[in-house]
Amino acid sequence: MEEINYMTEGKKKELESELDFLKTFKRKEIVEALEAAKALGDLSENSEYHEARDQQGRTEDRIREVENLLKTAVIVKKHTSSQVEVGVSVKVKKAGDKEEVIYHIVGAQESDMASNKISYKSPLGQALMGKKKGEEFNLKTPKGLVKYTLIDIQ
Repeated sequence: MEEINYMTEGKKKELESELDFLKTFKRKEIVEALEAAKALGDLSENSEYHEARDQQGRTEDRIREVENLLKTAVIVKKHTSSQVEVGVSVKVKKAGDKEEVIYHIVGAQESDMASNKISYKSPLGQALMGKKKGEEFNLKTPKGLVKYTLIDIQ
């Protein structure tokens, strides 16, 4: 069974652009680098050739990865729900903290802690999934068990 990759429409477009760039421009650039390196002669000790081959391998790996992400993509729009799921925002409060924090539950490709976007696969994301407003839950961390309260789902 293939893994589902939740993402926004914006992330899907970003990946499609990256794939187009890799297939049209990057591949051509690498072929040209390989041809130039071959022209230098002995390939066994030709660092330019080996670097171009390595770059070709990395590029082809990324192309396959992006194609798979797009093939298994499920587009999620920001919405409201009575329970935590991908696409909602949650307001949580950690026991002992005065401040409440708002997190956006996103797919793994879009997580960004600086923007308070957490993956549903992250430890906190997994602990939140399926919870309802007002529920308390514990999260096991390296420093021990941390108690949270789900204040609101937006």
